[in-house]
Order: sequence, then C-alpha cells, then structure tokens
Amino acid sequence: MKSYSGRTSLVTGASSGIGKAIAADLAGRGSNLILVARSVDRLEEIAAQLRSAHGVKVEVVALDLAHEGAAQRLSQDVARRGLDVDLLVNNAGFGKWGHFLDDDLATYAEMLALNTRAVVELCHVFLPSMARRGDCGVMNIGSTGSFVPIPWSAVYGATKAFVLSLSEALYYEYKDRGVQITVLCPGNTQSNFARVANAGAVKGDDQSDSPEWVAKIGLDALLAGKCTVIPGLANQQVAILPRLLSRQRAVGIVGETWKKRLKARGVQL
Repeated sequence: MKSYSGRTSLVTGASSGIGKAIAADLAGRGSNLILVARSVDRLEEIAAQLRSAHGVKVEVVALDLAHEGAAQRLSQDVARRGLDVDLLVNNAGFGKWGHFLDDDLATYAEMLALNTRAVVELCHVFLPSMARRGDCGVMNIGSTGSFVPIPWSAVYGATKAFVLSLSEALYYEYKDRGVQITVLCPGNTQSNFARVANAGAVKGDDQSDSPEWVAKIGLDALLAGKCTVIPGLANQQVAILPRLLSRQRAVGIVGETWKKRLKARGVQL
C-alpha cells in the first residue's frame, strides 16, 4: 500500500489495546474505518471519538469472530454497506496464563477459533477483492511467542506460531499481486490482555510497551513493504533465540523468564 489516507481499514478486536491503537493511528492518517469487536457500546464510543477528532467515516460491527461462519457474515455486512476493505487488520485474539490443565478444552477451542480459524477465514473472504483492486494490505498480529514456545501459555504461543507461518507464506503468494501482507509480532504490551489471560495477574508490568508505539511501528512497516516486524530490541532478541541456541535451551530460557514475570504479576504457578 502507498498510503492509508482515503482508504477503508477493517480492524478486529478494535475495542481496546493494540486494536484500538491501530484504529486511532489509521484515523490520524486519514483512513476510514470498520471497527469490529463484541462490545457494541465500547465500539460506538471509540467511533464517535475518532469521527470527532479526525473527520473520518467509522462503521461499527458488533460480532464474535470465534463463532463459526462469523467471517462470512462480516463480509456480507461490509458488502451491504457498499464498502470495500483496503486494509484488513486481524488483531482479535486472547491468551491464557498458567498451567496447561488450568483451563478447560472449551476455552482452548474458543482460543483456536479466534486466534487461528478467524484469521484464515477473514483472509480468505477479503483477499479476492483486494487482489482484484490492488494496492491493498493485510496486517496479522502475531507475538514474540510466534518464534519460540511459551511455557505457561502453551496454546496461545502455538496459535501465534500459526499466524506467523500463515502470514509469511501469504506474503510471498501475494507480493506480486498488489496485496502487502505484514505480520506484527509485539512482546508485552499495555492492554486488557493480562486481565483476560489470568484473573490472578493483579500487578502490572513495567516492561510493557505502549499499544500506540506498537501500532505505529506495524503500520509504518506495512507501508514500507516489510513482511515481519518485531517492535523493540529486547523482543527481537527473544525472536532469534532459536537461531542461536538449541530449541530445548531456548524454551528453557523463555520458560524461566516467563515464570519470573508471571510470579511478579501475582500469578500462582
């Protein structure tokens, strides 16, 4: 993509955290928006703020993307509004912190549906028209956990490894077809993620990055034609661990570091 100005961007998980920050950044660059999340009241509040501050058009769609067929319903809703999506931001997702057996299979099934299936389905329904029109983009949100397994967040880390692999493959498929695919892989970021991940995470994390900073880096990287972007040197160092060490050693380092960080947040392991 050459610019976001005057284009239409669809952002999932837009009610908080990185998704909200990406939406605000895009509005500041002149992009019209389609905001998607489960909470219609929160989306309407954000939409009103962005319309007032930036004079852009903002549509709101309240939808749970973990539900089967949600991507197709979203595509149909967008078409009924007479809109074309120029930028798709697949941000919606959640994780869990703790022992693998602390959460039930229903929780993991929902996580897999939202973090992986929804990403595949949304790409599948919106990419055809993007490729026909050209000068479009897709940003998928991965994680530093995309590069190395995360003990005490095993399923979440696995879903983000999936997102990385899918995104890098699609980047190569579509790089000459007018659609830029970028995967943004942040580390700890200030958001509601911790509250959802573990109710015992009562303390904050001074090492967290701001969602606004992460959003800007990701959006700049997409315009620059980059496939994979990891904000911050510390996060980049985590990502290259498996290249420097055996996978067993890399997982050990991440596991011990993560254990200390979770305990500092008040999570009982």
